[in-house]
Amino acid sequence: MTSFKAFLKAGHTPTLFAAFFYLGFSFFIWVLNGAMAPFISETFHLTAAQKGLMLSIPILAGALMRFPLGLLSQYIGRKSATLVELSLIAVAMGYGFFMVHSFDYMIRMALLLGVAGASFGVAMSLGSGWYPPQYKGLAMGLVGAGNGGTVIAVLLAPPLAQRFGWQTVYGFAALSTLVPMLVIVLFAKEPPDRPQHATLRQQLACLAERDGWVFSLIYAVTFGGFIGLTTFLPTYYYDQFGVSKVQAGQLTMLAAFMGSAVRIAGGWMSDRWGGVNTLTLVLLVISLALVAAGLASGSLVLTTVLLMLCFTALGAGNGAVFQLVPLRWPLTTAVAGSMIGEIGALGGGFVPTAMGYAKQLTGSYLPGFVALAGTALLMLALMRRMQSHWTRTWAEKGGRARLPLALQQAA
Repeated sequence: MTSFKAFLKAGHTPTLFAAFFYLGFSFFIWVLNGAMAPFISETFHLTAAQKGLMLSIPILAGALMRFPLGLLSQYIGRKSATLVELSLIAVAMGYGFFMVHSFDYMIRMALLLGVAGASFGVAMSLGSGWYPPQYKGLAMGLVGAGNGGTVIAVLLAPPLAQRFGWQTVYGFAALSTLVPMLVIVLFAKEPPDRPQHATLRQQLACLAERDGWVFSLIYAVTFGGFIGLTTFLPTYYYDQFGVSKVQAGQLTMLAAFMGSAVRIAGGWMSDRWGGVNTLTLVLLVISLALVAAGLASGSLVLTTVLLMLCFTALGAGNGAVFQLVPLRWPLTTAVAGSMIGEIGALGGGFVPTAMGYAKQLTGSYLPGFVALAGTALLMLALMRRMQSHWTRTWAEKGGRARLPLALQQAA
């Protein structure tokens, strides 16, 4: 309790809350198509491959938009960048409400939903920018728990779609954009760590470094798996187990909640145990849980339990990755985080497509689960190979923060 009080005193709590709220709303918007996929699929009579495409496009588009927004935030400020993005989200939701009347227009709407996915790097940097290195993991974990917006989406969107029609949900979302805008204006304060002296070349240097790509690939498993599976699971539950559209959202909520809540614990644990140590355990659990879930496709209960375990590990892994990022790039965290988030989300964009094609080509989703598990093991091997270099240069053993000499002596 004492250490958490010290954490609160070390930064700016209202900004931390505003960043969390902004990220939560963005994630709510980002996965709307996934939450309403059974309704949309029924309206347009989609094949398994078409469902996968519709669900993948928002994730891929959001990934591609992350880095430009992160770069913009370096020049106009993170608080201003969030307001720009929220304005674009309102426009996108208006398009969905007034214009989507065929599958072709739905594909365009899926592309526009990517605007919401651009928020991650800026939100993380806005919230954690007030905190010293030893508290970055916890700060980013608290902000990153805003991905719990996916839980709200899969819980609320299906019953709203059932009562008012799925297109009307876009209209509700457009109006609700005013709430996070107000929160940002009233509570957020631009962090003091903006590197005014850094040149554009210095800010983009992480893109040419091997560490940047290693973190991106690991994040493609942890965050990509989280957002990709959250988007896909309502369709999976509806098709595989024959549950109702609303029940499919509720079952997805159970897994997504675990991934969102445990992200905070992942950042906290990484601050103390080390991000590398945490990720080692996380990647092993992810791979085992995914294979087991694929094999348990005949049992709704067992599948749900295994997916909750998988999402627990995914959430902890997301927190662990972003405990390491500000240690590696302390002056350009927003840009580095946006780049890593971009590649990570790109990985998630392939999950619904891969699952859709696995079902269409083989009649089973199992090959998709096995492929995801194999990717997690490959990333584990890559990280273990890199860890000795990291602990010699910018991190302590296990991936902990290097404290200033005075603090090391005091400890």
